[in-house]
Amino acid sequence: MTQRVGNAESNEKEASIESLHLASDLSRLSLNQLVYFIAACNAGSFRRAAIELNIQQSTVSRAVRELEDSLGASLLHRLSHGVRPTEAGKRFHKRARAIVRDVQLACREVSAIGRSECGTVRVGFFSSLASGFLADLLKVYDFAHKGVRIDLLNGNPQDHVVAIRQMSMDVAFVSGERLWDGCEACPLWSERVYLVLPTSHELAEKCEISWSDVTDERFIVSDSAPGPEITDYLVQRLAGFSHHPEVDTLCVGRDDLFALVAVGRGLTVTSEAMTVAKLPGLTYRPITGERVPFCAVWLRENDNPALRKFLSVARSMARTAEAAHDPV
Repeated sequence: MTQRVGNAESNEKEASIESLHLASDLSRLSLNQLVYFIAACNAGSFRRAAIELNIQQSTVSRAVRELEDSLGASLLHRLSHGVRPTEAGKRFHKRARAIVRDVQLACREVSAIGRSECGTVRVGFFSSLASGFLADLLKVYDFAHKGVRIDLLNGNPQDHVVAIRQMSMDVAFVSGERLWDGCEACPLWSERVYLVLPTSHELAEKCEISWSDVTDERFIVSDSAPGPEITDYLVQRLAGFSHHPEVDTLCVGRDDLFALVAVGRGLTVTSEAMTVAKLPGLTYRPITGERVPFCAVWLRENDNPALRKFLSVARSMARTAEAAHDPV
């Protein structure tokens, strides 16, 4: 056991020493030296290489000589009519081309990411993508940045914020104006609040609903988000009527909840974007004067260029929408 530990430590030390030697070797080389050497090999002379690179011939010949001195081997035969690679030069030429090509590719990839031409932005939401601000934002961003992948996750806003703090998600769009500890938030848009009710309900005959119309109604909500928030919302809105609303929490998803409303199990409320969901026997009516704000939440330390551009597009769209609704 002791012998194995000793061998492992010895191997680790040798690897560390080898890495130091490699770093020392590489520090004597420069990318320009490789580029000039490759150009001289391809052109067959220092003069033609210098013309192609638009630099002085002496700059090319000096860089190649310094490269040879660093490597301790002659790379080019100097001939009266030009240059020709030595055997060592032929082998080095192949490796040098691969190195330069990889560096160029890495530079292009990084530049593309910086310009938001590629990359990934991970988006959490709890709303409908069929219509509304978020749907429009995704269309606009996707059109302008076709190389960026958008990963979408529908779920609980609190889970989204946890993922944002862990940097496994870039941004989440949540309802309300709550401040999330450690996160940045920016209000972007708002939607009207709608009452969800059966088409057979007597209130379906009204174009708009007031809170006084529903003081005696039974409401149903989901036990998952945003069910608890909706319960608090209903209690706050109906408190002014000296009435505590009857709200039943059910272990169902959003689609099943709407289906239960359609068959008369109770009423619920939803945001405007969700009203695109059309179910038999179900209808929506706006509640007078009620709107719910939505905001983007993200981590300040997240330096993903695709995220930054995504937020920039979102803010720009929000300003445009606000200006369109402002009275002249």
